[in-house]
Amino acid sequence: MTTPLDALPLDVLRTRTSTKWATHDADVLPLFVAETDFALAEPIERVLAEALRVGDTGYVPPRTRYPEAFAGFAARRFGWDVDPADVRTTCDVMMGVAELVRAVAAPSDRVVVTPPVYPPFFMVHDEAHTEAVEVPLMEEGGAWRLDLDGIERAFAGGAVAMLLCNPHNPTGTAHSAADLAELARIAERHDATIISDEIHAPLGMPGTEITPFLSVSPEAAEVGVAVLSASKAFNLAGLKCAHMVSASPTKRELVRAIPAEVEWRTGLFGIKAGIAAFEEGDAWLDALIARLALNQRLLVDLLAEHVPGSRYTPGDAGFLAWVDLAGAGFGDDAAARILADARVALNPGPSFGAPGAGHVRINYGTGPEVLTEAVRRIGRVAAS
Repeated sequence: MTTPLDALPLDVLRTRTSTKWATHDADVLPLFVAETDFALAEPIERVLAEALRVGDTGYVPPRTRYPEAFAGFAARRFGWDVDPADVRTTCDVMMGVAELVRAVAAPSDRVVVTPPVYPPFFMVHDEAHTEAVEVPLMEEGGAWRLDLDGIERAFAGGAVAMLLCNPHNPTGTAHSAADLAELARIAERHDATIISDEIHAPLGMPGTEITPFLSVSPEAAEVGVAVLSASKAFNLAGLKCAHMVSASPTKRELVRAIPAEVEWRTGLFGIKAGIAAFEEGDAWLDALIARLALNQRLLVDLLAEHVPGSRYTPGDAGFLAWVDLAGAGFGDDAAARILADARVALNPGPSFGAPGAGHVRINYGTGPEVLTEAVRRIGRVAAS
């Protein structure tokens, strides 16, 4: 049996200087940005310490073991056969997404997004000078699905690409293989490209099947490019490394044509940490997932006890909870009141698009003590 990972003590976490711990005052419990509260996996700590010892802090070399390391990880964790030659690194997932949008869409072209969705999926269009076309997810009995008919209408209306979040942020939905296969067929019919952000894919809950988009069918390989990273699962965002994966000659050439400077922006420490994570991090990752599964169940119980009227359906992957607080009397922007009155920092639902009104995103990638105190604080405000 896997022993769940323990979070670092709160007094240690408050010595961190990253966004999660440096944005708010010391009396605030930060459960917003997608950083987790655990010590680094030992293999990652070891390779970074060795790099510091010898001053290995230069540029990324033109050839590393990273593509092979990810291919091995993909085969073990997803049963996905990745050709290392089809893996190209960059600085972070959204940089990869932005470059891919620019590669497939001209200024003013329309690109499908599926709110409620990760806020940078809206922001990237300012950078690419494209236009977001919103096709909201469909909620069915607390579960979320892609609106495939709506997506087809958007493509028929001229959209040239779609930003797929798989698994979905913030709902934690692992899209089914059947829906992904149909999405690929729709995109192929309309000569559209699917850009699949799969950064949360390593964090599938026990018993959940995560299907990488490119693996689902020959059509998906033809129409899609995936963007991934070890950064969410292993808490490595500050080391700046992600990668783009293609699986067809056409998309391989598309990725290879992206300017070399995009690859030069990869961080050397990110490469080193990513290799260690993909080659030696499975046991640590399993322990993390065991903790996240316990925290999911704890959050369900805490909300039921302390915040009556809230609605939360645990997601299939990740450490982010999409919680509807409209029935608890918090109004459209619950996060603002909770920060002011409960001193808990959450992501505001409206930043994820119009369907986010009345919602918050809670990061439960922490210790149960912190999560418990945060929900108790929220409950006291709800009751006041």
